[in-house]
Amino acid sequence: MRIRHADHRDRIDLQMTPMIDIVFQLLVFFIMTFKIVLPEGDFNIRMPLPSEAAPSTPSELPTLNLRMVAGGDGQLARLSLDARTFEGEDRFRNLHGYIRGLINDAGGPGATADQEVEINADYDLHYRYVMDAITALSGYLENGQRHQLIEKIRLTPPDEGRNR
Repeated sequence: MRIRHADHRDRIDLQMTPMIDIVFQLLVFFIMTFKIVLPEGDFNIRMPLPSEAAPSTPSELPTLNLRMVAGGDGQLARLSLDARTFEGEDRFRNLHGYIRGLINDAGGPGATADQEVEINADYDLHYRYVMDAITALSGYLENGQRHQLIEKIRLTPPDEGRNR
């Protein structure tokens, strides 16, 4: 049996046009997604020192502490904000009114960017009372417009052993 070897080899033609197209597409992609970041620099600005007669402004408002004490059956027994106690069936409405007065909110947006409230609730307190307090503190709807009162509300971790 005789095997023939052909001298002509299969020639592979490289198509250059698609390769150039891909290179240009990659180039455009990297140019369009490149984000130029300006380096930060030291501008060496010398500001005048504050005068000693100028009053110093406090850097932040004190945190308001809302204490919620549970009764034996998980009902809310006492609601107090710092030294002020709110009682009765409309205690959350009174809390809301007090916060609005504290922030000087006269139906418009209040200035509450820095005010913070920390809610300290007993472990056995029903969750709905905490939600009512958050609702009274955070804001209200009036004429379809939302009015923000206090944005920063923190909850302290409940302590199982501490009740009252």
